[in-house]
Amino acid sequence: MNDTPARLLRLLSLLQTPREWPGSELAERLGVTDRTVRRDIDRLRELGYPVTATLGAAGGYRLAAGTAMPPLLVEDDEAVAIAVGLRAAAGSAVAGIEEASVRALAKVEQVLPAKLRRRVRVLAVALTPPTADGPTADPEVLATLAATVTNRERVRFAYRDEAGAETRRNTEPVGLVPARRRWYLVGYDLDRAGWRVYRVDRIDRPQPTAARFSPRALPAADAAAYVAGRRTDWGTPSFRLRVTIHTSADRVTGRLGESPGDVVAIEPDTCRIDARRDDAPEWLAHRLLALGADFEVHEPPELIAHLRAIADRAERAINPQHGPVT
Repeated sequence: MNDTPARLLRLLSLLQTPREWPGSELAERLGVTDRTVRRDIDRLRELGYPVTATLGAAGGYRLAAGTAMPPLLVEDDEAVAIAVGLRAAAGSAVAGIEEASVRALAKVEQVLPAKLRRRVRVLAVALTPPTADGPTADPEVLATLAATVTNRERVRFAYRDEAGAETRRNTEPVGLVPARRRWYLVGYDLDRAGWRVYRVDRIDRPQPTAARFSPRALPAADAAAYVAGRRTDWGTPSFRLRVTIHTSADRVTGRLGESPGDVVAIEPDTCRIDARRDDAPEWLAHRLLALGADFEVHEPPELIAHLRAIADRAERAINPQHGPVT
């Protein structure tokens, strides 16, 4: 092999196999002399690959663990296995690995040839592991969104609300956040001129636009803080909302505002909201009633008064003889 870069890549691929490689065997595999192998080993070391050498009949060259992660070379079947594994990890509930899995998956799938991407999709469908109850995010959607976040690239997608109504969104994405066994995308919605938190399981057909953007000032320390409701642009809140709801936290999260950190599970069938809000009490009253679950409002008094007004109106609707309240 007279092409030095190609020979170095081939040599690196061989050394990544966990075994000792005698210099003579490497020379035979590469079709070069032992001296050329030694020079190529020195070149790899200069590039940061920790290649160790041992003497003796059983000795040879081995790629050892270093202080940093060097670039790796993988075969086609190995790349498919990595991508399938990352897809499974991205949708898992194992704390601490979901976000890293999505970033790694975006990098792997970006360089996979089309035929290998098809193999990954087929295997991912066939080998889907059991997951917890509730909606799950499509790893392919996650990988696409992760790439747009990394590239600071605007993205268009279809977004479904809780009733299933679909709208088109044009967004500047700034972060992907796993929270409460769901994935959320934080981005600036260009059509609505405001920051939004999108549930990834409700995002469909994301399309990178190739339009780059300079990140705006996020009104929170980071995307995770924004999703958790720790915003810095609330100013003086209109009121504090404290409600106990007799249903699971998963049923409430995402249906009363866009900050899943506001909802805290007390028991499997009871949760509590304790958060600063500037929503209209009328809107909150109708959202609480739409949950179809019993609840108790502790504050604010404006919300309690509005619910009483709704109750009086409902009473008059079913008992007209009571007449209007004066």
